[in-house]
Amino acid sequence: MIDTTDYLVLGSGISGLTLAIKLAETFPDRKITIITKAHADESNTKYAQGGIAVVVDQTQDHFDQHIQDTFICGDGLCDAKVVQRVVHQGPERLKELMEWGTRFDKTTDGILDLGQEGGHSNKRVVHYQDQTGWEIQRALLEKVSQTSNIILRDHYFALDFILHQNQCLGVWVLNEKKHKIIGIHAHFTILATGGIGQMYEQTTNPMVATADGLAMAIRAGAKLAELEFIQFHPTALYHPTAENTFLISEAVRGYGAQLKNHQGNRFMFDYDSRGELASRDIVSRAIQTELAASQQPCVYLDCTHFDPDDLKQKFPTIYQNCLIHGIDATRDWIPVKPAQHYMCGGIVVNQNGQTSIEKLLACGECSRTGLHGANRLASNSLLEALVYSEAIYQYLRQQKMEPIHCDEHIFPLIVSDATMLFQEIQFLKKQLQKLMQQNVGIVRKNAHLLTSQTQVMLWLKQVNHWELSYGINKNLVELKNMLTTAWSIIEHSIQRTNNCGAFYKIDDRS
Repeated sequence: MIDTTDYLVLGSGISGLTLAIKLAETFPDRKITIITKAHADESNTKYAQGGIAVVVDQTQDHFDQHIQDTFICGDGLCDAKVVQRVVHQGPERLKELMEWGTRFDKTTDGILDLGQEGGHSNKRVVHYQDQTGWEIQRALLEKVSQTSNIILRDHYFALDFILHQNQCLGVWVLNEKKHKIIGIHAHFTILATGGIGQMYEQTTNPMVATADGLAMAIRAGAKLAELEFIQFHPTALYHPTAENTFLISEAVRGYGAQLKNHQGNRFMFDYDSRGELASRDIVSRAIQTELAASQQPCVYLDCTHFDPDDLKQKFPTIYQNCLIHGIDATRDWIPVKPAQHYMCGGIVVNQNGQTSIEKLLACGECSRTGLHGANRLASNSLLEALVYSEAIYQYLRQQKMEPIHCDEHIFPLIVSDATMLFQEIQFLKKQLQKLMQQNVGIVRKNAHLLTSQTQVMLWLKQVNHWELSYGINKNLVELKNMLTTAWSIIEHSIQRTNNCGAFYKIDDRS
């Protein structure tokens, strides 16, 4: 079965939704289809607590300062033209979001209440309490629902691209509600599929973050870069029995929270003059060093010097989630440890968001624009998503809608029972997560990377055998996607010989 659309967007986060809205308003007679493998509101955007880094008032801040902060955090690997472009467009993209109904916190004087986060030299993070991503997604989904030529399909799981030579003609999709595989042909396909978090034991990412877009791009032969730069957020809530990892936003440290070890010592100034406001790579490695030396499971974030009412008002989600785990942040130190948070590299795109495959574009976390370099500056990710969705929109509005090469295609595999191999898949997934956490985490060794790569390839062969023998289901393809991407991350980690940003590899003899 083949469906057709003018523009096919994979993913319902800030990148995909923003682009769809702009295309729909400019071309009311064209069809924009958004597919998402879970509910429409389930994406990494939803869980972005901190906010958007934007120079709002140039009498208090300046573009050059934001640019310099981004360069410093990226440790020499940022693309200068990209950084300048993204930072300078910030105010206009923020204005657009607000015009679409997104709310941001304001002071009693009615101006935007700006926060400060690690790596920033000034207050420039626009936010809505501690649930900025949720608020942005709420406003965008409401806008989408009011736009008649946007079709949003949930529980549509993308499997692979439909390719003709080096041109993307659309995507093979598993319709989970009907247990059928369909092809969706499109004039242009846009990947906005998010990150890789579920490859790790501890991650701030939701369950949907299984590296699907990256894996599809790898199988299609797209150009990728800098997959070795995986950012760990320093302060995820530590609880030994919790099923999910909850993020304690960097904004809490920006507001004055202090990191302390189990002895109560405020240790960050031993590692960096900026203390708790050092960049994420530095803070994460510092915590890792403290934990290795003390053999303790966590360090602590101390907010007890905050005014209790201020803490509850500014960080209500964090306060409530701590209470659920028996922690009153107004009186108790919050146990924290680093967790996988963001992929800084990805599918290489140019200034228009084009990949190395014709008619395939990418934006958001799955893409590598050159903005982040070796380590992303806090709250630059939502900004990047907005700027590059605009870039893709500006490119697409100039493109002619040529006829789609529409030969009949048949997907080679059938859909299997969703319960088929479930226990085996879950076991292998946990083994992969354990391997990635231990060997492809904050600190790596070549010997561990080489043995991990061999193991991942053996697992991938097993999964491919299961596909051929039993057919496919969502759980199996997600596992294949994680294994495919894991192999590439490990390969990039082996190839890099110098430490920078979020990448740190020690000598095998250490």
